Amino acid sequence: MSMFCYQCQETTGGKGCMVRGVCGKTEGTAKLQDLLIYTVKGISEIIVKGKLDVNELGGINDEVINSLFITITNANFDDAAIIAQIQKVLGMRDALKEKVSIGGLHDAATFTVDSTESMLTKASGIGVLATENEDVRSLREMIIYGVKGMAAYTEHARNLGKVNLDINAFIYEALAATLDDTLTANDLVALTLKTGEYGVKAMALLDEANTSKYGNPEITEVNIGVRKNPAILISGHDLTDLEQLLEQTKDTGVDVYTHSEMLPAHYYPAFKKYSNFAGNYGNAWWKQIDEFVSFH
Repeated sequence: MSMFCYQCQETTGGKGCMVRGVCGKTEGTAKLQDLLIYTVKGISEIIVKGKLDVNELGGINDEVINSLFITITNANFDDAAIIAQIQKVLGMRDALKEKVSIGGLHDAATFTVDSTESMLTKASGIGVLATENEDVRSLREMIIYGVKGMAAYTEHARNLGKVNLDINAFIYEALAATLDDTLTANDLVALTLKTGEYGVKAMALLDEANTSKYGNPEITEVNIGVRKNPAILISGHDLTDLEQLLEQTKDTGVDVYTHSEMLPAHYYPAFKKYSNFAGNYGNAWWKQIDEFVSFH
């Protein structure tokens, strides 16, 4: 099987994309994303087994979060960027190993690669299907997708100056646990529930970040037509990105429209001062491939 990806609701046959992603993801990109996840699992095991203080990890916290975010659905298909991130995290991983004395580390914490070709070869054996037991595999992946979501929320919150390192510490715990073959399905069910608890904490952190800067959301009528001005269409979830775009385009005659996932931005009072915040264009996120073209 050339690839296997089932992390979104649009997968082929509702089971998984095995040749090319419905989203356009290629086999090579899928494999590199798998290897990036494997790499952050390895660094997480070192942090957990070495009992390292999350408060003293500095940039490692940010890079693990960024790595997880890179692999969310269609967030980043730039192979060169993914390769660079793998190399960066491997460097951090190996530097951490020099600071602690730990035996019996998993392959994820010790493997080496020296080229793109070796990365793809390594990735072929460590993907989703490498876990043979279907129940364990499914639970591990549910946990991984949960921490990916946390990574997105915490990165957006961090962009607004809000951080909760307890969430980072749990992400290390969860990722390291997905390497532990002694954990049973029941153990992983318990960890899945704990993942949900921390997911709620991550959402609360982002809500605090958004509302403290942009106000409490309120029911708002949103224009779904288009005006005649030149315009930019923005998607995603990062309100800081939107704010910067609106600031850069105000008084220029350029309008800004949200697409799909950015629609809730219209509910925040702080954005209503921008006369060029024109409305929402388009439908679901996965229609971007067509609607960004039709928007011109």
